[in-house]
Amino acid sequence: MENTKVSEEKTQVGTTGPVLIIGAGLLGASLGMRLSKLGVQVFLRDIYPVVSALACDMGAGQKWEEGCPDPALVVVATPPDVAAEQVIAALKEFPAALVTDVASVKSVILEEVAEAGADLSRYIGSHPMAGRERSGTAFAREDLFESRPWVVVPNEETDPSAVLAMRTLALDVGSMPLQLDAETHDQSVALVSHVPQLVSSLLAAQLAKALPESLGLSGQGLRDTTRIASSDPALWAAIIAGNAEHIAKVLRGFADDMQQVLCALEHPGAAIPSPSLVGAVTLAMRQGNLGVARIPGKHGGAPRRYQEVMVKVPDEAGTLGRLFQAVGDTGINIEDLELEHSPGAAFGVARLAIEPNSAASLAEKLEVKGWEIVSA
Repeated sequence: MENTKVSEEKTQVGTTGPVLIIGAGLLGASLGMRLSKLGVQVFLRDIYPVVSALACDMGAGQKWEEGCPDPALVVVATPPDVAAEQVIAALKEFPAALVTDVASVKSVILEEVAEAGADLSRYIGSHPMAGRERSGTAFAREDLFESRPWVVVPNEETDPSAVLAMRTLALDVGSMPLQLDAETHDQSVALVSHVPQLVSSLLAAQLAKALPESLGLSGQGLRDTTRIASSDPALWAAIIAGNAEHIAKVLRGFADDMQQVLCALEHPGAAIPSPSLVGAVTLAMRQGNLGVARIPGKHGGAPRRYQEVMVKVPDEAGTLGRLFQAVGDTGINIEDLELEHSPGAAFGVARLAIEPNSAASLAEKLEVKGWEIVSA
């Protein structure tokens, strides 16, 4: 069955090779794995031979060597602080190739490429909104870009055929192409990506000073808000430095709102709880409710409300697999999943997000199959 699927994908792919990927880390290797599976000829080049060798072993492509065919597309997948120089070098080395980069900042790279007098008609920025908390080739996966936005960022001189090629590449790897200018892109990612990383890291930093007894009480809320705090510090330092102006504006707004809550906490007034304190916290929570309600839903669509079915899951090998099989047998789709598991507990709770009109039916069918449903 798998071979049939791959064959079908190969007939549908619109990206033409050869493709040269410069930088065989998480994004570069993942892209290479996906394109290679689709039948595109992919070559890899990295300053560290061991990195490119690992990526090749993982099926991300072939090592770039002297005498390889010139690429039709060059993808620069290096850290953002060196992406511009790699783009400039690639435009010079391969005068017939389209060159893109997948860095998470765009304006500073475009400025450097333009200042170098490079051929901007063949350069188009891009940014797949995909990644993992852990970086590096070893964590690459071919489905990394599936159902994720891929921002296409042309400049004023970019050839229209380059825009079409990048949109095609995004669709080929399962992403959803979205076109923005460099400034709008950087403003947007400051809010939805860069500041969340900083806030998560700053919160997690407080845990370094916490008592062991306090950490023993950790629940899913703490895990959710600090999940991305284990990201690579060196990589993120380069990302944040490249988008400092926009990040500072978002952080200033965050700091202003935080200051209002802090002021109410430190000066609560005579009554405990005081109206000013309750009001400040309530306002902050309500604004948060409004903000989270605007986050797009599944596949980038409008926000949708789901109903949770909470199932008790024993901490035993294969239990989650049996739960998924049981849900699959009902024909009801799981829209989202969260797993809560307190330290030392013999069981966890799987929170299944289900379409409201199917939630009660799923709960009943799972109970019949022997699963214990946890009341909200």
